[in-house]
Amino acid sequence: MKDALAIHRWLLAHQVHHEIVRLPRAMTCADELPEVLSANPAVCVGVTVYEVTTRIGHEPVAVVTSVGSPPRPGVVGGVLGARRVRQAPDYTVNAATDYAAGLVCPLLLPDGLTVLVDERLTGTAMPVYTPTGERRTALLIRADHLLTLVSGKIVDLTRSGLRREPTTFPLAG
Repeated sequence: MKDALAIHRWLLAHQVHHEIVRLPRAMTCADELPEVLSANPAVCVGVTVYEVTTRIGHEPVAVVTSVGSPPRPGVVGGVLGARRVRQAPDYTVNAATDYAAGLVCPLLLPDGLTVLVDERLTGTAMPVYTPTGERRTALLIRADHLLTLVSGKIVDLTRSGLRREPTTFPLAG
């Protein structure tokens, strides 16, 4: 499993200014970041993993968004042109991301994983917090730096019923 040290080393290697923040108490999921840090939910970024059913089968999809405005599964399905979308079970999240379920960091996600990034996170240099895979730490980084390092497709996750071009999923090999 990936952790704060792996993220810290990777960011140092890429010369990205950041801070690993020690939390005053342990958390079980990214949704607790605003409460634990006494921060606005809009500056806390989390990753939700969905299990998406398409014509080629079931695939996990990671969605990077503010914990204050998580996407509805129907919106994610509309963006992907999926038949069915549901929140992935913990064992799927762990296997697909190599992070503890609920504490997935948007950095260092596997290359084969489809990642969608909420466009509302773009265009700002404000600092944001994100989990590190550990219960007692968070990553503090500028939003624009974070998003340049996340390998994902930026999409509009605010409108339901809109169908976008289908995303190509990696073939299970």
